[in-house]
Amino acid sequence: MHQPCANGAHLNGDAARNGDSPPARLLSPAEQEIVRLIGQHLLSAGLERSASVLMEESGLHLEHPAAATFRQHVLAGDWGKADHDLRALHELLRDSPHVDPHHLAEMKFVVLEQKYLEHLEAGRVLDALHVLRNELTPLQHDTPRVHRLSALMMCADAAELRARAHWPGGAPARAQVLARVQAVLPPALMMAPGRLLALLAQAAAQQTARCRFHVAPPAAVDQIPFSLLADHHCSPDHFPIHSLQVLNEHCDEVWYCKWSPDGAKLASGSKDNTVMIWDFDPSAKRLSFRKSLDGHSYGVSYLSWSPDGRYLIAAGPEDCPDLWIWNMETEQLHLKMTHSQEDSLTAVAWHDSSDKFVCGGARGQFYHCALDGTLINNWDGVRVNALACRADGKVLAADTHHRVRAYDFSDLTDRNLIQEEHAVMAMTLNAADTLLLLNVANQGVHLWDIRARTLVRRFRGLSQGHFTIHACFGGAHQDFIASGSEDNKVYIWHIGGEEPIAVVSGHTRCVNAVAWNPAHPDVLVSASDDYSLRLWGPRTHYS
Repeated sequence: MHQPCANGAHLNGDAARNGDSPPARLLSPAEQEIVRLIGQHLLSAGLERSASVLMEESGLHLEHPAAATFRQHVLAGDWGKADHDLRALHELLRDSPHVDPHHLAEMKFVVLEQKYLEHLEAGRVLDALHVLRNELTPLQHDTPRVHRLSALMMCADAAELRARAHWPGGAPARAQVLARVQAVLPPALMMAPGRLLALLAQAAAQQTARCRFHVAPPAAVDQIPFSLLADHHCSPDHFPIHSLQVLNEHCDEVWYCKWSPDGAKLASGSKDNTVMIWDFDPSAKRLSFRKSLDGHSYGVSYLSWSPDGRYLIAAGPEDCPDLWIWNMETEQLHLKMTHSQEDSLTAVAWHDSSDKFVCGGARGQFYHCALDGTLINNWDGVRVNALACRADGKVLAADTHHRVRAYDFSDLTDRNLIQEEHAVMAMTLNAADTLLLLNVANQGVHLWDIRARTLVRRFRGLSQGHFTIHACFGGAHQDFIASGSEDNKVYIWHIGGEEPIAVVSGHTRCVNAVAWNPAHPDVLVSASDDYSLRLWGPRTHYS
């Protein structure tokens, strides 16, 4: 009798005792696994003869014989034999420390569940009832699920059964049964489907994360976006460090810029009291002037798009008590909000719902507001420099005590999250709601993990005194950090390193803000005190 190895394949040379040719040499455990992975992939690609030759020459099996027969009988819908195979698999796993007894019961249950549903689908109600009473119920496993299955006996036809059970039907569902069993079986007995492609996708993701200049959007789940025949390295020619366009429409310092959530529009705010809206052409990689939103009497130092892209809030410098809320569908002023002429409303952040926002300033105002400007709640005495809203509704506020605190307006509780040694001038939360980027006076850009409340990295190179400079996350996976600098340059870092991977020159005065396009990760924009905006992109569109 053949004895299975620890990996489920037969020992090298065992096949020779059945008259097969032995392998040229003994294969190591790692080599045996590689052969099995390749064999599985050949079969999935329809190259059955090639897979057969490979396994015959290696003297291995793709999976344990008991698992192979189980697969065959499940796909054929031969439930009597599949049940017998399952008992054989249970015997192999009975003493395994890696298999939970609950999982063994689940394996049995999903097979019997499929058997029951197929009987119902075919109209064999008595057979289905027998399975329910004499096979599923005695398992005493997931009783609520058994009750739901029993209710399906009342279905009028197969279509109603499939709809109520959320079940694709006989043959298509059998592959799902195999997948659910494979999820709890050790891979030594039965490999998960598509295992080689899954491993290659993991390797590709790791290479992408390590690539110094990778900004391409993520590929489809079943695709690898580059050749596997060599290590992946993107050329800096594709990175947004090449000047594509200089926009000189503002007539004073440009303090801020921000892309719309869909990346189709850019808003820029200036000391010249205007907000300018620009359309972005992703093919030509050009910005074109669309409209000027006028009437801001204090200059525009901050802009915030609602997450649904319908509204844009404009805030001013420290002596500005007003917020302007623009309807970006009609491009008309929705609301000018003023609670008190003594206020200083310099920071704002939207909740994910796009119907509420928070705002505040360094004079001690901190408001929670509805879209119509109604004050929902407020926090007295909090001097705010920057704000961000988390997915759970909590609000992060950087205050004048060099802290970032988390505020819950639902029960008016707060707690300290981050303590810096110097003033936090600006703050950005990443899309995953896990990392916080701080521009810190006299320090530069700091990256914090807000779950662990730990400083991850201090990025080096840029010049930052007490000017308000806004950094941002960028790239398809937000693997990059970009920031302006008082030395008139744009600095870009990979999130995994402290030293800049690129330093971009072009502006002639302080760069106040950088905005990376969220939908087209190969372009970013910078705003400067030299009255200009600059669009940066790949060399292929270099101007």
